[in-house]
Amino acid sequence: MIKHHPTAEMLMQFSQGTLPESLSIAISAHVEMCPCCAKQVAKNEASCSQEMFSDTDGLDLDFDFSQMISDITEDKAVDLVKQYEHELIEYQGSSAVVPRAIASLSRSGFSHVGKLARARLYLGDGDVRASLLQIAPGGEIPNHTHTGFELTLLLDGSFEDESGSYVAGDFIWLDGRHTHTPKTQNGCLCFTLVNSALHFNKGLSKLLNPIGNLIY
Repeated sequence: MIKHHPTAEMLMQFSQGTLPESLSIAISAHVEMCPCCAKQVAKNEASCSQEMFSDTDGLDLDFDFSQMISDITEDKAVDLVKQYEHELIEYQGSSAVVPRAIASLSRSGFSHVGKLARARLYLGDGDVRASLLQIAPGGEIPNHTHTGFELTLLLDGSFEDESGSYVAGDFIWLDGRHTHTPKTQNGCLCFTLVNSALHFNKGLSKLLNPIGNLIY
């Protein structure tokens, strides 16, 4: 069961369309996977719509509605609507459905480092980097903290760290207050957002700090 969700404030900002592109994509993907948050977003959108259209004092309503409908129905241009087909991604001998918001992004091929594989997703949101991250069964990311924020949306599989275990759909927000060592027994696929490099804390993993940007 999904235990980790965006905050109520994030869900409201998402409903209002005021979040940056990267966070909107992450929350849209989570909402696709989480019936609880989908229900809350629907409530938020209804509330925002009611608030927006309850005050018509500033709206220009001096137009011919019948003529507008006539113009629309007389338009002979017809677009054929194709039913959306979910994208499946193959990883570690498994397959997972990619949420629509993430599937819409262009991405690189996967680069492999040990039991980790990362594909960069292309979006224009300042310093924020988006990736698909695979961790093979038995793999882990060395103990680290964050010099900015790290958002992980688990798309498939499971992993655990010092704070608990996570399943598909969990939305995990971490920053410089958190230190952890994510590891997985059976493998997992994640969507990640970071706006700065990870900082590795222990042993030989400290040697990765100069190339931390390449992992996430």
